[in-house]
Amino acid sequence: MNKIQFLNELKKEVEKCQRCPLYKTRTKVVFGTGSVDAKLIIISEAPGHWEDQRGEPFVGAAGKVLNELLESIEIKREDIFIANILKCRPPENRNPQAEEIEVCTPYLERQIEIIKPKVICTLGNYSTKYILEKYGLGNQVQGISKIHGEIFEVKSLFENIKIIPLYHPAVATYNANMKETLKKDFKILEQFK
Repeated sequence: MNKIQFLNELKKEVEKCQRCPLYKTRTKVVFGTGSVDAKLIIISEAPGHWEDQRGEPFVGAAGKVLNELLESIEIKREDIFIANILKCRPPENRNPQAEEIEVCTPYLERQIEIIKPKVICTLGNYSTKYILEKYGLGNQVQGISKIHGEIFEVKSLFENIKIIPLYHPAVATYNANMKETLKKDFKILEQFK
């Protein structure tokens, strides 16, 4: 099987998932979208209302901000892969809960294994904490306001991955002053196109 087939099989599995109660309230699973050969994968926290309706990540207000940020560094959405740590929307867009993260992230881990990105960009505290801990950098976990824009390198026998935590684009939807910080941070990704 090739990468597309592996991801399609995984998507079918996720669409049947009932590992946590979120399946009862979802409209659509938000599996993730983009290139199976992406060098860059962006990982956010959980789908919101519009993502749940469409079954795609970042299609609401935060998605407009993300598109603008990607355009500012001339990265096309279709050249990267975008996923969440949760594949279903938490009610009222509340934060992901520990049990939900625990049962849902094996899907994300398989997505990463299939795509084999060189760079993982985490958006917000939840995805940043999860990815840093997964790659043995739990001692680096701090609030996103302290570590946004830093580049963490993970080297092993099989892979060299850069992890870059950034603010979640939603921050600019309720604090317009954050747009410049986001643009500056996203410039870091330019070197990994």
